[in-house]
Amino acid sequence: MLLTIDVGNSQTVLGLFDGEEIVEHWRVSTDPRRTADELAVLMQGLMGMHPMLGSELGDGIHGIAICSTVPSVLHELREVTRRYYGDVPAVLVEPGVKTGIPILTDQPKEVGADRIINAVAAVELYGGPAIVVDFGTGTTFDAVSARGEYVGGVIAPGIEISVEALGVRGAQLRKIELARPRNVIGKNTVEAMQSGIVYGFAGQVDGVVARMTRELVGPEGDPSDVRVIATGGLAPMVLGEATAIDDHEPWLTLIGLRLVYERNVGSFT
Repeated sequence: MLLTIDVGNSQTVLGLFDGEEIVEHWRVSTDPRRTADELAVLMQGLMGMHPMLGSELGDGIHGIAICSTVPSVLHELREVTRRYYGDVPAVLVEPGVKTGIPILTDQPKEVGADRIINAVAAVELYGGPAIVVDFGTGTTFDAVSARGEYVGGVIAPGIEISVEALGVRGAQLRKIELARPRNVIGKNTVEAMQSGIVYGFAGQVDGVVARMTRELVGPEGDPSDVRVIATGGLAPMVLGEATAIDDHEPWLTLIGLRLVYERNVGSFT
């Protein structure tokens, strides 16, 4: 089985693949202070509950693929793979790793590993041109050309960041539950804030995607050729309201990690 680990700024998602099928997944908070040993204990606790894995850390794992937007966590995970999975092939996504997708930006090394991995999966699953909208700590929009090239993107403040900012900077506002309101016109402060988050971000998605689409296809192209894929833990908040989104793939990054592992190491079964 292949263990995939996607470390984001706020949350870390782990997934187990049996062939091309994801058979188990977990979501935990990202803590840059965790040591390699603490991460190993956490991983063993999660995977120990799965019936297809052995009782010892590493039993049943034939490969590991990792991407991280947090350098300190990537460093500790590197130590985890060395100390606890020494005999298991591991791919840590960083410059020099084969992804199979050209990166056409001014500074390719500055592009987040998760964004490249999302583009890899989008090309494999849907082809190009495509736009990936990832709802995480930040909301990122990544564009893939018709030839399967990563051409750039957009980074905006994420949903949770916006909610926290309202609670901190608004004298009469507070932190609220992220939930869909009854109506667009809120009847109380909480509903008004929820409406602003849900419909405000839906409008942002539709507006940004429309502008990116025009640039991707050019004046003579057909905007309907561009596939828009949503992913990330907070995507369900706006899926029903953002009309620009064509597909929802919650495990897009994990699928991309599986593809990159196969392109660098080969089959893990």
